[in-house]
Amino acid sequence: MLDKCPGAEKLRRPSIILKTCPECGEEIELFTTDAKMDCMECGFTVYNDSMSCVEWCKYAKECVGDEIYEEMMKMIEKKKKASE
Repeated sequence: MLDKCPGAEKLRRPSIILKTCPECGEEIELFTTDAKMDCMECGFTVYNDSMSCVEWCKYAKECVGDEIYEEMMKMIEKKKKASE
């Protein structure tokens, strides 16, 4: 049995995601805990669209801790409201 969920590792220990700006083609670096990042070249906003287990796992708060859980839930809510 595992001590901690391996799916939440990127939340407990953020890593860098590389994305390509769809406007200018510039490479954009986001941390796995970032909801969005503006392109340094053209200013276009790129979103971190990877689904987080925090959104659906009933053990998420216990797994990642209160602070990360609350921050991720705020980002998820903002993302939902922006897409409406």
